[in-house]
Amino acid sequence: MGFKMGIVGLPNVGKSTLFNALTRTAAAQAANFPFCTIEPNVGEVAVPDARLDKLAEIAGSKQIIPTRMTFVDIAGLVKGASKGEGLGNQFLANIRETDAIAHVLRCFEDSDVTHVEGRVDPVADAETIDTELMLADLESIEKRRAGLVRKIKGNDKDAAQQDRLLALAQAAIEDGKPARTIKIDEDDAKAWRMLQLLTTKPVLYVCNVGESEAAEGNALSAKVAEMAASQGNSAVVISAQIEEEISQLEDDEAEMFLTEMGLDEAGLDRLIRAGYELLHLETYFTVGPKEARAWTIKQGTSAPKAAGVIHGDFEKGFIRAETIAYNDFVSLGGEGPAKEAGKMRSEGKAYTVKDGDVLHFLFNT
Repeated sequence: MGFKMGIVGLPNVGKSTLFNALTRTAAAQAANFPFCTIEPNVGEVAVPDARLDKLAEIAGSKQIIPTRMTFVDIAGLVKGASKGEGLGNQFLANIRETDAIAHVLRCFEDSDVTHVEGRVDPVADAETIDTELMLADLESIEKRRAGLVRKIKGNDKDAAQQDRLLALAQAAIEDGKPARTIKIDEDDAKAWRMLQLLTTKPVLYVCNVGESEAAEGNALSAKVAEMAASQGNSAVVISAQIEEEISQLEDDEAEMFLTEMGLDEAGLDRLIRAGYELLHLETYFTVGPKEARAWTIKQGTSAPKAAGVIHGDFEKGFIRAETIAYNDFVSLGGEGPAKEAGKMRSEGKAYTVKDGDVLHFLFNT
């Protein structure tokens, strides 16, 4: 599995430009007026991972299959979206389907690009969207709690659990805090996810800066980083304009361009890495002569659950996993030498898969 990240933001902050660059398409029209993105555009990109290329080289794999990340470019939001202003209802419905929110904030000055509020203030922009999401959740919570009253009177345990969790979310939001700030017990985790509240989505702030500020950021992006840290969220600095230019270049040309701009890597790499950290994701590999493949899992995933990412039958009939750490596989020169050196381990159902593990699953059919 990869994950789905919704790209959101006020109109004219560089949202669609970033989407075009990240997905290397022109599917999202980037224009200097609000609501140029009417329907959510969806694009998949390969998750860059140099480890996969190295494993394939050592194993002589004929094919390299990276894991995938899905970006959804969602229509620009305006103040009042929770009440249906602009394309608010559509925005709110589309955002529910994502795993996380990449909130693009304008951190550049440009008199040629209008701002819907007539000023450049990324912290205020963030607060606008946060407020709209909280207002939408609050309205939804009130309606849902009212609809649960009869079931609760009938001693419906599921309804009582829902109402208790909704009450927690309502109290937090009325206190000006998003629902994701609430700590939920493991017994309630599934029911909590089923509520699908907008403010439970993890948020990554994407500071869109000018080309000359892509390496170090600027005063505006620094304010966003400070805000993100105070919320327990994270922020990355990206120049959507640079990413768009890179997307039109061949790999070697792109590398030269990045060097000239004083950048160690493309913004896509930083964005994906930050997204993985935000969602507590990690990668394991399967390697052979036919293919080298990357698989994405949640941190703390057991070996049988990791096997199930490949196919449900792998999880059901799981026997054991043969495991080699990435560094051992590379330093010793492959599966055979690693096995001879005693670096291949046989792990059972209780094993927790580690980031970079090279795995081979044995299972009953």
